[in-house]
Amino acid sequence: MKERIDEILKYTRDVLESIKTSAECQTLRVETLGKNGKLTQLFRFMKEVPAEKKGEVGAMLNNAKNDIEAMISAKETFLEQAELDREIRSAEKIDITLPSQTCTGSLHPRTIIQHEIEEIFMSMGFVVEDGNEVETEYNNFTAVNVPENHPARDMQDTFWLDNGQVLKTHTSAAQNRILRKYPLPIRAIFPGRCFRNEDTDAGHENTFFQLEGVIVDKDVSVGNLIYFMKEMLSKIFKKEVEVRLRPGFFPFTEPSFEMDVRCPFCDGHGCSTCKQGGWIELCPCGMIHPEVLKNGGIDPEKYSGCAFGLGLDRMTMLSFGINDIRELNSGDLKLLKQFNVKA
Repeated sequence: MKERIDEILKYTRDVLESIKTSAECQTLRVETLGKNGKLTQLFRFMKEVPAEKKGEVGAMLNNAKNDIEAMISAKETFLEQAELDREIRSAEKIDITLPSQTCTGSLHPRTIIQHEIEEIFMSMGFVVEDGNEVETEYNNFTAVNVPENHPARDMQDTFWLDNGQVLKTHTSAAQNRILRKYPLPIRAIFPGRCFRNEDTDAGHENTFFQLEGVIVDKDVSVGNLIYFMKEMLSKIFKKEVEVRLRPGFFPFTEPSFEMDVRCPFCDGHGCSTCKQGGWIELCPCGMIHPEVLKNGGIDPEKYSGCAFGLGLDRMTMLSFGINDIRELNSGDLKLLKQFNVKA
């Protein structure tokens, strides 16, 4: 019996070497394992095998059946892949003598500004991080010193998920992750999309974009904050700018400031952009609160830090003269085509 099984296995291997199509594989399967196949016929002799040998012979037959099926299936897979490769190569043939087809498009104006700001900060040694759009309640609120029942939460009426997570309401939600991710000293910015349950108008949207940054090191001061923000704004507006700080309040900074820039469009004389006030409010900022540093695993007795925020939508509107924030999420191609920047 063993000799006959070995003959069938050898026959199968020899035929497989010359097979070129999946149809031939199926023919061989029928020839060997079909109802009247070579190996199937040997199973019919099991009744003639002595009882003490039935187990051994049965195992040999079953192993041979499995081996033949595996060999044929492997060959079928090989042939199918080879056919797919041929089809792909045929479909992807490119005639390099043909004229090129020029595809044009434009980047979203917000993307243009974001890329420009990222390049500026990277030139000053900052890393660029992506934040999550769905965040834990801890990262979005508690880690940045906004505990449960804090009144600041009422200012950010939010979109909650059934699992207790929240669509992030501000880019500050990434602070704790970043403070724990990078070794000290840290310089990082993290742009991202934020969500709040807002009544929409020309200046407010329920979906908007911010950019936030942190600097953590020994002896970081407000002077560092002013330097980096002034440097960034001067490069964005393509001219030297004057800034000022006003007292503000943010739970995650202490002290907190509102940074204004003297209107670069009228040099502070008053225009429609600055609402005749001569200054534009742009950057909430401040020194990182010691509790936020502690939550991020950093000793506030040894290290200090500053944080700053920037409304990407606001900067985009200022840079491109867009007077309604809702235009930025509209998908209006007439608006986007104006910028004519190839993607």
